[in-house]
Amino acid sequence: MISGGVGAARLLAGMVQVTDPARIAAVVNVADDTEFHGLLVCPDLDTITYTLAGAVNPDTGWGLAGETWAALGSLRRHAKANGRADIGWFALGDLDLGTHLWRGHRLAEGARLTEVTAEITRTFGLGLRLLPVSDDAIRTKVTTHDGGTLTFQEYFVRAQHDVDVATVRFSGAIEARPTPEATVALRDAAVVVIAPSNPIVSVGPVLAVPGIGEALSLRRESVIAVSPIVGGAALKGPAARLMTNLGEEASVVGVARRYAPFASALIIDTVDADLAGAVAQAGMTPVVAPSIMDTPERAAELARVCLAGAPR
Repeated sequence: MISGGVGAARLLAGMVQVTDPARIAAVVNVADDTEFHGLLVCPDLDTITYTLAGAVNPDTGWGLAGETWAALGSLRRHAKANGRADIGWFALGDLDLGTHLWRGHRLAEGARLTEVTAEITRTFGLGLRLLPVSDDAIRTKVTTHDGGTLTFQEYFVRAQHDVDVATVRFSGAIEARPTPEATVALRDAAVVVIAPSNPIVSVGPVLAVPGIGEALSLRRESVIAVSPIVGGAALKGPAARLMTNLGEEASVVGVARRYAPFASALIIDTVDADLAGAVAQAGMTPVVAPSIMDTPERAAELARVCLAGAPR
């Protein structure tokens, strides 16, 4: 699977219900990653891990259930007393800090991010493989219409993605190397699924790593994508607004135009069935199926459609 965070986590939760987790590998976006307080935070990797472990905060879809905030409260007191409004706006809970402390410790010892991710998934008892697309640093940078530049987390969390975007770029992507594990997983998988993640800022950085888009294009007939746009809107996050800002159509047709070079089929929700012909004209085979994963059973059914739906 080509994966972002929340949408991919829900689909993977369905996948592990219908197939052996040991057969599943997710090649995950790392361009959302950022350093806070000396620690590397990997939101997409952690969201998937916590979701599949049944430990995710059910109210937010990210972070850990039962979280406490003592460390963050202490940090914010320091920031307020010393006039530093730029510190403490990103919420790291006490339990979540343990994951980041382990990651930071192991990276300082010289371990690769891929190795550390495997260790964290082992801690949470997961059977599938979560594979960072690259062990190298890739960072999403967003330019707003007023000319300002934001890191992804500044855009997504601090600004609540409530700004219009002029450009999106992936700093470090051109120089990044795909990991051997990600390369082999994409080469050997029976079917590759592009998750219903944000096409621009979740899937886009993965495809921007040299060799990844080419690998998908070479096996395009066995690649299927799931549209994150349903009825002209994103189920979660700023995908539709971003597509509109960047001059793309915020619909399943716009998704098809973006993914046609890499995937042969696109799963679209039943509410978009009338756009199936336009999806076909954009170069992808439409697969009409319920795609809103609001229960574990519906996530499992969508996973079955994904595994069966890619033209061979």
